[in-house]
Amino acid sequence: MAMILNTEQSMLKDSARNFCADNAPISQLRMLRDSANADGFDKATWNAMVELGWASIPWAERHGGLAFGYKGLGVVTEETGRTLAASPLFSSIWVTGTLINIGGSDAQKDEWLPKLASGEILGALALEEGRRHAPYSINTSAVQDGNGFVLSGSKTFVLDGHVADHLIVVARSSGQSGERDGLSLFLVPRATDGVTAVRMEMVDARNAASIELSGVKVGADALIGTVGEGAEILDAALDIARIGIAAEMHGSLQGCFDRTVEYLKERTQFGVAIGSFQALKHRAANMFCEIEMSKSAVLEALTALDEGREREEIAKLASLAKTIVGETFDLVSREAIQMHGGIGMTDEFDIGFFLKRAAVTEQIFGDVNFHRNRYGELEGC
Repeated sequence: MAMILNTEQSMLKDSARNFCADNAPISQLRMLRDSANADGFDKATWNAMVELGWASIPWAERHGGLAFGYKGLGVVTEETGRTLAASPLFSSIWVTGTLINIGGSDAQKDEWLPKLASGEILGALALEEGRRHAPYSINTSAVQDGNGFVLSGSKTFVLDGHVADHLIVVARSSGQSGERDGLSLFLVPRATDGVTAVRMEMVDARNAASIELSGVKVGADALIGTVGEGAEILDAALDIARIGIAAEMHGSLQGCFDRTVEYLKERTQFGVAIGSFQALKHRAANMFCEIEMSKSAVLEALTALDEGREREEIAKLASLAKTIVGETFDLVSREAIQMHGGIGMTDEFDIGFFLKRAAVTEQIFGDVNFHRNRYGELEGC
């Protein structure tokens, strides 16, 4: 498969760009933040996204999907990132849906994927327990109780955790924190007794929550995959999610760059546009080159998913994309603030939203340092 978009994917990308520009601009995110909206996203906009088929893009037709592949979902996600659109697309589809699609039984796929695709339910992954991404550092316990399990523990930085109808909880059924073996995955309704979700106020206005599980009882049918072998499912799903968030980040950094270039053309000093200054031209050219590298990394990773390449290669490409895009987003957002001057630091200008989003998205499922180290380990270094 060529590392380019085909006609249908290009049309989808253009359609998504127009939709986000018209229906989910940064002004909507600002309004949601300033009004302290309880959901953190506009339900009417999300329903419109669902009606366009975005939530069903990657799933098989038998599960209510369009079977359009992860590259199709990637171009849509990129456009939501371009306007910092607030939606459950990443948490519900890239993360929750992928976990069920990879590790769920036929019955679980038949039940849950159509509900996610239709927007009937929202999902979230309750994984992190510390300040940094550490997928095996799990202390939340899963104790067998008859035919079911009792879950107890705390989770943090659960994306869309306070609005999700169902959580996929990563718990330890055996072993010690830090060990890969002994993890199990459970599908838990958020309304279950003993589950408490408290919204976190994120600097970039992204949805996240802290989750407490106090003696939460679930049946055997809540288990995804095999007891103690959840890491196999989790690892594969996390790499797909990392590629998804890299696609979103690439859209965001592109939106940030486009706004900066427009500002350089409009802002005048000494009677000329500041974009005519050689020093700023060089800095803009450097950003453009880094953005093109970022684009290539994301496209190659998405292509690998749709081609069904070997698990290890996808893992490498996921870490490569997350690293390159993370570094580029940091560069572009900081340069954007500097090129806007003092006014760029004010809340009046939208450009500051991109700097904040860069800081938060880098932490999602591993920052640059995490993935540099992981890539080296995968290469045997």
